[in-house]
Amino acid sequence: MRITARSLAPLGAAIVLLFCAATVAALEVRLIYVGSTDESAWLGVSQGQHEANIQGRFLDQTYTVERMTPEALSQSRPAAAAVVAAGEAAVLQDLSEAMNGVVVFNVTADDDALRRVCTKNLLHVPPSSAMKADAVAQWLHKNPDATVEARAWHPKFVKYAARDLNKRFLRVQGVAMDDDAWAGWAAVRMVAEAVIRTQSNEPSALLAFMKTEIAFDGQKGVPHTFRDTGQLRQRMLIVDEAGKLTGEAPVRGVADTTDLDSLGVPSCQR
Repeated sequence: MRITARSLAPLGAAIVLLFCAATVAALEVRLIYVGSTDESAWLGVSQGQHEANIQGRFLDQTYTVERMTPEALSQSRPAAAAVVAAGEAAVLQDLSEAMNGVVVFNVTADDDALRRVCTKNLLHVPPSSAMKADAVAQWLHKNPDATVEARAWHPKFVKYAARDLNKRFLRVQGVAMDDDAWAGWAAVRMVAEAVIRTQSNEPSALLAFMKTEIAFDGQKGVPHTFRDTGQLRQRMLIVDEAGKLTGEAPVRGVADTTDLDSLGVPSCQR
């Protein structure tokens, strides 16, 4: 049987990446994590590193994650492919300035003001407050008596291979995946995808790929891309007051379900 990328597609995006990137040279990919290791974002980063290294065995790539304080990073400006940061808006701004030209992933802060700054190397994985508000508003348009919130992830989400991700995370980390864990996982997995696609661990190449070419499979059924604000476009999950997963946004019948820019501010120009 002739093996093609199409024939491998049912096995998942990671397998297709391996097939398409068989010629990638040996690479050491160093990531810096800024944040507490007591938070779920760190577990997500650890899971992403674990999966990237499983994939990397076939490609002669090794992923390491070093934890640093904001002060140490700002003072030393270490060589790194990317920075993953769980912190407040002011910390993230300082890090992006200190690491100019290097991707800095925000994996916890939902501040709208942080997105409006449109910092070139600061990419926001979690949905913004405005995205959450728009998702809830769409849901209430059809279900006016509901009490809900919008979230990036849910441990009971099973569509679009989410079941497998939740199972992998629970097996390795020993706890259920939440929003911050998903964001930490996604940041590292996006780095791994960028390394494979660009065949490089150079920060400038990875940043350019993230901003213009990435179409990340976040296990939510649509390609994830970045707006010029640095915000990751993504499908949102609607959760009721009892914590039960009840739906998704964009909400069918209210917005085009593929129009991710119906959630939040779509551009720096608005």
